[in-house]
Amino acid sequence: MSSIQEAIKKNILILDGAMGTMLQRYNFSEEDFRGERFKDFPHSLKGNNDLLSLTQPQAIKAVHAAYFEAGADIVETNTFSGTTIGMADYYLEEYVYELNYESAKIAREVADEFTAKNPDKPRFVAGSIGPTNRTASMSPDVNDPGYRAVTFDDLRIAYKQQVEALMDGGCDLLLVETIFDTLNAKAALFAIEEVKDERNIDIPIMVSGTITDASGRTLSGQTVEAFLVSVSHIPLLSVGFNCALGADLLKPYLQTLSQNTSFNVSAHPNAGLPNAFGEYDETPEQMQAFIKEYLDDNLVNIIGGCCGTTPEHIKLIADIAKEYKPRVSTATM
Repeated sequence: MSSIQEAIKKNILILDGAMGTMLQRYNFSEEDFRGERFKDFPHSLKGNNDLLSLTQPQAIKAVHAAYFEAGADIVETNTFSGTTIGMADYYLEEYVYELNYESAKIAREVADEFTAKNPDKPRFVAGSIGPTNRTASMSPDVNDPGYRAVTFDDLRIAYKQQVEALMDGGCDLLLVETIFDTLNAKAALFAIEEVKDERNIDIPIMVSGTITDASGRTLSGQTVEAFLVSVSHIPLLSVGFNCALGADLLKPYLQTLSQNTSFNVSAHPNAGLPNAFGEYDETPEQMQAFIKEYLDDNLVNIIGGCCGTTPEHIKLIADIAKEYKPRVSTATM
């Protein structure tokens, strides 16, 4: 099978869309989230999408398959909150390794099925590593600016466990995504490097930050350029942005990034901004038109969707991306 480094030179690669958006369509109940195994668990588990890899694996498999059918080259594992820090909200810390391992295994099986059907279009699995619900750079207490709810070492240890499980489950690459605090991301990258050294293996890494609003900064206050400098010490498959903004509002920040890095560039924006009900209204056709502008301007090597995007969005993005060559960087950084 071709490696992702070879595939990315030939084509603009398509990342999948939202996992959560698709799982909402199932309207799973508390009992569905629990399944037979967690039937008597003493705490509520509804809303813990990562757990569905254990209790509703067929649903996770179906979502991956739908995105591959739509033209995705890469699917993300169902592990966005898959750390002991994220799972503490549900009292499921002891299941973290298994959650990540099984999620990777499910995605691997589906990817291998699609690659076997069409060996000329190899499919890849990205281990999704989310930001956690705590921030290492800022205090959650306005009355105590020096307080931190988590330390760098807390994050490093938690991420290391997740990385080991994702790699054991068969991921081709790791995606540190939705970065709102770069210090959290640096803990994840440090953990990845530790595992690589211990196992004496290499694995491609994607890094994807989040511009939270029209200020053009991450939540912890970094500009695009500062974010880029903060993560460029590690050899990366790609650097990019996802979430928070729709494709239209994300474009200027993507332009700045693309002009300043020699890494491949990725983007997986939301389907517009959420409406008053927290839902996303941007149609696949509207999103395709915005993504076409990225392609016209030679901004991306990897393109997909985040919140609110579906296989219908990804199909139209894949259709238009076929007509373009991958971005070639002119930056020296």
